[in-house]
Amino acid sequence: MSQEKRSMPDATATSTSTTARIVWETADKYLRNIVDEEDYGDYILPFTVLRRLECMLADSKGEVRKFVASLGALPPHFIEIAVKDKFKLSFYNTSPLDLSTIASVDDNVEKSLEAYVAGFSGNIADIWVSFDFARRSKVLAEANRLHAVIKHFSTLDLTPGKLKNTAMGDVFEDVMYRAFNKKGKAAGNFYTPRDAIKLMVDILIANDDETLAGDSTARSIYDPTAGSGGMLLIAQDALRRLNDRIDVTLYGQELMPSAFALGKADLLIQGGRPDAIKQGNTLLVDLHKEQTFDYVLSNPPFGTDWAVDQAKVSEQAKVPGSRFSHGLPSTADGQMLFLAHCASKLSPGAKNGQGGRAAVVSNASPLFSSDKGPNGIRQWLLEEDLIDAIVALPNSMFYGTGIATYVWILDTNKAPERKNKIQLIDGSRHWESLRKPMGEKRRKMTKPKRNVVLEAYKAFENADPSMSRVMVPEDFMFRDVPVYKQARLATRFSEESVELLRRRRDFTDEHVGVLKLLDGTPWNDLPKLFPEAAREAGLNAPTGLIDAVMRAMAAPEDTAPLAFDRKGNAVMDDEWKGVERVALSEDVDDHLRREVCSFVPDACWDLSKAKQGNEIPFTRIFHVANEPRPLAEIDSDVKKLMGELAEMFLAVSEE
Repeated sequence: MSQEKRSMPDATATSTSTTARIVWETADKYLRNIVDEEDYGDYILPFTVLRRLECMLADSKGEVRKFVASLGALPPHFIEIAVKDKFKLSFYNTSPLDLSTIASVDDNVEKSLEAYVAGFSGNIADIWVSFDFARRSKVLAEANRLHAVIKHFSTLDLTPGKLKNTAMGDVFEDVMYRAFNKKGKAAGNFYTPRDAIKLMVDILIANDDETLAGDSTARSIYDPTAGSGGMLLIAQDALRRLNDRIDVTLYGQELMPSAFALGKADLLIQGGRPDAIKQGNTLLVDLHKEQTFDYVLSNPPFGTDWAVDQAKVSEQAKVPGSRFSHGLPSTADGQMLFLAHCASKLSPGAKNGQGGRAAVVSNASPLFSSDKGPNGIRQWLLEEDLIDAIVALPNSMFYGTGIATYVWILDTNKAPERKNKIQLIDGSRHWESLRKPMGEKRRKMTKPKRNVVLEAYKAFENADPSMSRVMVPEDFMFRDVPVYKQARLATRFSEESVELLRRRRDFTDEHVGVLKLLDGTPWNDLPKLFPEAAREAGLNAPTGLIDAVMRAMAAPEDTAPLAFDRKGNAVMDDEWKGVERVALSEDVDDHLRREVCSFVPDACWDLSKAKQGNEIPFTRIFHVANEPRPLAEIDSDVKKLMGELAEMFLAVSEE
């Protein structure tokens, strides 16, 4: 369990940590040598969920069973509605069994457990399917351990009177933490570290303190890659700390069955709705279509190939104004699809007066990937002024990767002072080392470290420029302008130039003498001098030959005049071509005169051939060049090393 989670009152902390330890003791007592150590959580978590749900229903179970029986053969959905209206329960169980009765006998334990789980209402049946509960029970039964595990869990007091929803959530998080600690790097597929989520939530609600007050305040929170539901729950808790009367509704979608089961179960044991998280591929089907939300959080997968979904995603992209209509990234990495999806799910500013805000995790690729698709998505976000801030996190913050990660903060209704501006915050240096690495996670952002970043966000244009820069969208839109250097050419006769011209039918041996006469003459005058000299020699000088002679006798020379062809057009140096990137916020001519002509006076450019694009060069913006070491210091080190080498050579030679 994280240190921050233990910063609760001592009695509660002791009770919670003790309960979590007892829950986890299942692994040491009953699972060892039966299942792989990294899979302990796959067995402990579903039994923890089962026991909590059983305890939540215990007081009313008898009455509920009688009531459901009295309803007869009504469709399950209507029974669920009736139970909710009468008992205020969002789920129920009609089996006469429970873990204690199953544990009290030794016969038919596996079948009894199967019948008991089947007695739960249909709206949570997918939890057990996604947990693969039947197969895991069979593994334990075949190892003659199922009865012991059931008996162990039947003795745990997980009743709401003993553990309120938030405390039970802490227990569940502790168990998940231990489970994912066993899995290590694999945990990164569906579990986002709490310290990262808390920073995201802190920034997300930073500007909403005043609007969150009041008795009738309501907010919706959505996560399209919900994983184990941590983002939703942490955001909900943060809002309720600001206003304990706030009405928070959670929504999520998750593809992986195991992660979906964890997320749905965690929300359920903390009093959430059974349908808060839905299972499905967000890229293929938006199960919350036509809905927008006040807050969106997401940690989509990095570098995940989406080629298998390409056909259906591409069909969606053809619909103007749809979530994917702004561009499609390479099929090798679909994270920008999730970024675009999150932006499309934000409540518009006019809808509720406050708009929607999103916090989306990414690696560095979405900042500068130059493919057409990512460019289009970034351009849309920039033009619509949806990017509020981008925060660089410390490396090694996540379980599955040690690479640089960023959080995009999107907003459909920025505060007046933030409109048409984007804040970049470098939080990469604000971390502490973990005592024990977990997968790729070696660093954490404690509350003081997170507060440094949060205060920089709040300070906005008054923040320390070493970690915060406020820019405008046009700073990230650019034109790649072709830059050329005008050639300086002299006229030189050579055998090589003659050999080049001999390939032409209109060139004769008599022309060689004419070329010798022109050696050293101004190259720009050749269109006039060569025909005149040829006529005096009784030779023809057609236009094509004039151009060929100019090319053959051209010799670069820095002191020669700037070169112009027969038609008076400037001749460019083929050996000197480049592209200069100019931000849309800058004047092209001013930039090139300052950045290029200061070093290459002959440089020129063609704005008509410029290519437009965009990028957010985060690292370059915050780069600080290291001061070179003094030469005297370097020289001293070299002399010292040379002396040491001399002593070593001497010792070798004496041997």
